[in-house]
Amino acid sequence: MKPMRVRTISQFHQLYDLYKPDHPLISVIDFKQIGSPIEPKWNSRAQDFYSISIKRTSNAIMKYGQQEYDFDSGVLFFMAPGQIFNVIADNDSAPKHTGWLLLIHPDFLWNTNLAKAIHQYEFFNYSINEALFLSEKEECTIDQIIKNIQQEYHSNIDAFSQNIIISQIETLLNYAERFYQRQFVTRKITNHKVLEQLEAVLTEYFDNDQLLTTKGLPTVQYISEILNISPSYLSGLLTSLTGQSTQQHIHNKLINKAKERLSITDLSVSEIAYELGFEHPQSFSKLFKKKTKTTPSAFRNSFN
Repeated sequence: MKPMRVRTISQFHQLYDLYKPDHPLISVIDFKQIGSPIEPKWNSRAQDFYSISIKRTSNAIMKYGQQEYDFDSGVLFFMAPGQIFNVIADNDSAPKHTGWLLLIHPDFLWNTNLAKAIHQYEFFNYSINEALFLSEKEECTIDQIIKNIQQEYHSNIDAFSQNIIISQIETLLNYAERFYQRQFVTRKITNHKVLEQLEAVLTEYFDNDQLLTTKGLPTVQYISEILNISPSYLSGLLTSLTGQSTQQHIHNKLINKAKERLSITDLSVSEIAYELGFEHPQSFSKLFKKKTKTTPSAFRNSFN
């Protein structure tokens, strides 16, 4: 069954039998007011608007990867338009959520700087298990911003309303970036395991000559799928911990493998390039020189 398409915020309110939204393009909803959807046959849906929410779950165990989370406060989720997610059926053992849900239609951002800038916030593309776990202090900061937004669109709408709300949304997103960087640092055990797993995956791939020859260099998408982490989250985590993106880690492993072949084999530069998954030796030589400031041939000659 295809996912249900929720095109407007008003349609979302109708789906959950909520009050009519005060503003057609932006809405803050209390999770206590959200029950099961009126159309329960739909177990998944996609929305045509942005969604930001803080959830506190009272009767379910929340996990971050393989680790139970250690924050007693809220969990912050971000979703971009078009993303598909599942709706948990309502039953006796279903988790009970509290918190709030902020819905923002893209039309509300029209003709503002945020309309383009919002695509730069990569956490809208994170998976559900890559949500942001907030400390009590951080949650209070975000809650206050939501109250400011709510107060503004509940007031009489005037020429300043949109800009004031937009500035509040920008502030929320900037705080979220700061808090994600904190999470990358504070969850050292989990994140260091990801680094170890990344190294293991790259080593296994580059040690498999058949894989390199037939499939070429591993892609960021391939690595992310193996690690069960979204590409944007993996890159953000690696950049925070190591200063290098996923692609740079792939290239580093490639260069190390190339140096090994150049120093201990008699294979030509072209043969090494083909073995490492390059269709064109020139591309290999260009990347090698970019990373090492020398050509493959000059590197090999340095051992003679």
